[in-house]
Amino acid sequence: MTAEYGAGERITAMAVRELLSDPKVFSDLPSELDDDAEFALDSLGLLWFLHQVELRYGLVVEPDAAHFADFTSVRRITDHLAALAGPADVGGRP
Repeated sequence: MTAEYGAGERITAMAVRELLSDPKVFSDLPSELDDDAEFALDSLGLLWFLHQVELRYGLVVEPDAAHFADFTSVRRITDHLAALAGPADVGGRP
């Protein structure tokens, strides 16, 4: 995996929500969903989500079983991706 970002964009909870709301990932993600609310992504949705993360942020994340365990809420996804990207790209939480 690599962390070569374009335009200095940070991975934020709002960005994760936007990517999750793609019809190919999670077609009916409730807008009022709390950052800690648990949900489940299917394998195709996860692959499309990771593809979009790579396109937008240049962060290549190889899908594995750990992602299914970590990708269960907006906060956990945001924290996981921000940790992979490095401390300069942490976003969404003070």
